[in-house]
Amino acid sequence: MAQAEALARAKINLFLHVGSVADDGFHPLVSLVAFADVGDRLTAEPAHRTSLRISGPFAGELGEGDENLVLRAVRALGEAAGRELPMALALDKRLPVAAGLGGGSSDAGAALRLARDLFELPFDDEQLSGIAETVGADGPMCLHARTTWAEGRGDRLTFEPRLPPLPAVLINPGVPSPTGDVYRAYDHGRQGAADRPRPPADWSSAAVFAWLAAQRNDLQDPAVALQPAIGEALEESGRLPGARLARMSGSGATVFALFDSMDQASSAARGLADRRRGWWIEPALLNGPASEH
Repeated sequence: MAQAEALARAKINLFLHVGSVADDGFHPLVSLVAFADVGDRLTAEPAHRTSLRISGPFAGELGEGDENLVLRAVRALGEAAGRELPMALALDKRLPVAAGLGGGSSDAGAALRLARDLFELPFDDEQLSGIAETVGADGPMCLHARTTWAEGRGDRLTFEPRLPPLPAVLINPGVPSPTGDVYRAYDHGRQGAADRPRPPADWSSAAVFAWLAAQRNDLQDPAVALQPAIGEALEESGRLPGARLARMSGSGATVFALFDSMDQASSAARGLADRRRGWWIEPALLNGPASEH
């Protein structure tokens, strides 16, 4: 069996409506989630034992021990399959950590797909989705990496095939935004509700932009209060030439801006990168095919 490779796509919450914490300790939410054509890259090949090597610009922010989500996912798959799955894994960590991009969950989803295919395991995507739950609420949606309505804890998924491809710029100001900290700040401030909006009247790009503008990310204000640099990124994003919408993704700290075309997005990204050299800035296509870069 030869080496195999997968893109662990960045997850973008186009909106995120969050309710008050429930009796079970979780916050109900509603979100429309899209996936970018950029992300981490994971390679795998059979080996005598399972190992993980991490490289890339954000490798230093991750550990290679047993608690890494990639290794946890592979271990859970092996337990479900009733056999060992010895493989050499290499993760090129290109996404910032604690960035609201679902990076760890997407890495785990890519690992599950690669291991299934390498060892020819009889698991379909729905069965893999159940295993992906072991890495967290984002696990199943990141495994599928398809535009999805997420509800409940983020575990009730409904695929949405009507969303058009959305040109975007992804911007991270270089600060972490841990999910637990943001939710605790949210609990002590003004809270929203896990309301599911009516879909747009039509799914043209113009209608989607207008519809998204009427939605919100209920975690954005508490995240900005904890990390003012996120607010700076939002301000910069909103001023980009041609930007139709700027919003934080998930629990932060990544902000996305949406555009009418990839040419506009790429030009805006280049201009912002010249002004903010310490930030992570990437043009990306949401809900499009995987990129080769």
